[in-house]
Amino acid sequence: QVQLVESGGGLVQAGGSLRLSCTFSSGRSFDTYVMAWFRQAPGKEREFVGVISRSDGRTLYSESVKGRFTVSRDNGKNTAYLQMNSLKPEDTAVYYCAARPLTYADYASAYDYWGQGTQVTVSS
Repeated sequence: QVQLVESGGGLVQAGGSLRLSCTFSSGRSFDTYVMAWFRQAPGKEREFVGVISRSDGRTLYSESVKGRFTVSRDNGKNTAYLQMNSLKPEDTAVYYCAARPLTYADYASAYDYWGQGTQVTVSS
């Protein structure tokens, strides 16, 4: 089994920055899993934010965050990160990290494992 725990959420003013962390634990190696971030605002469906490949650092982002958010990972620390800059009130949501083996995808149903989520609130 895979366990994911997010941290780093909070309240920030528009234009500010936050960095979310996702700590991975499992009997399997972290670098065999693609790591992604999704978010869900009240009354809306879960939305893809970004994803990073297992080991070569390739990333993919949604258009709404491209140029502002960066997904990264440290395979030595079993941790993935989401650096969020130039935050906007519309970025307010619960942010989830997710994992799946081998290849990456930009839709939620492709992911087998999810964290519990961390709240990010951006005030105007």
